[in-house]
Amino acid sequence: MAVIGVPPRLEIYMYGRVYSNPAMPRSATPSEETASLGGSTADGRRLRGDRTRARLAHAAAALATIEGLDGVSLGRLAREVGVSKSGVAVAFGTKEALQLAAVDAARTIFVTEVVEPAMTAAAGVARLRSLLDAWLDYATSGAVFPGGCFIVATRAEYDSRPGPVRDALAEQHDAWIDLLADNVRAAQAAGALTELAAEVLAFEIDAVLAATVPAVNLGDASAAARARALLEHRLGLNE
Repeated sequence: MAVIGVPPRLEIYMYGRVYSNPAMPRSATPSEETASLGGSTADGRRLRGDRTRARLAHAAAALATIEGLDGVSLGRLAREVGVSKSGVAVAFGTKEALQLAAVDAARTIFVTEVVEPAMTAAAGVARLRSLLDAWLDYATSGAVFPGGCFIVATRAEYDSRPGPVRDALAEQHDAWIDLLADNVRAAQAAGALTELAAEVLAFEIDAVLAATVPAVNLGDASAAARARALLEHRLGLNE
């Protein structure tokens, strides 16, 4: 199987800026991969192929935040990354498979950028604050994806289009809402945030965050600060 040549630290030049994924592992050399797999050259090729697909999937996720998942095709991704369309086809086969890989890559990056950093805080209000801070940095800094939050950028595109891509997006969004609700419940068990059901407050938090991304993308430089102030007040973090 051919292996597409993609730089070890994937950098994507889009709309006048360079975006890179700090969570993406360095590509091992062929000799390192062969050694780590007990000397199997075939296994080394498979490992390089897996890493290549991971980098291409991240590039597809980044592209989707600007052009939508419908805009992510084998040919479009090949042009953006600078590889052959046939090489991308070898890695994914179909446009839908590429889109699903982009959704999965976005989930992994979201966990790395938002969820994992917040896990060091105690469950409840403290973790909600950490999730809020990490989410706003991830979605509005422009450092992770050029269009901000992947789910915000893509879910409206597929919310009324049944199929595997919609199901994958819904699963990812539901997991985020569940994480927020679980921490609201933890806060409620400690006597805080008791005025609303956990699911309602989680929905409210998500709605404010989701509204922030298009505002930032449309040039509202204070949108993230207003969202942070609103949610800090709502969660009683200023008391």
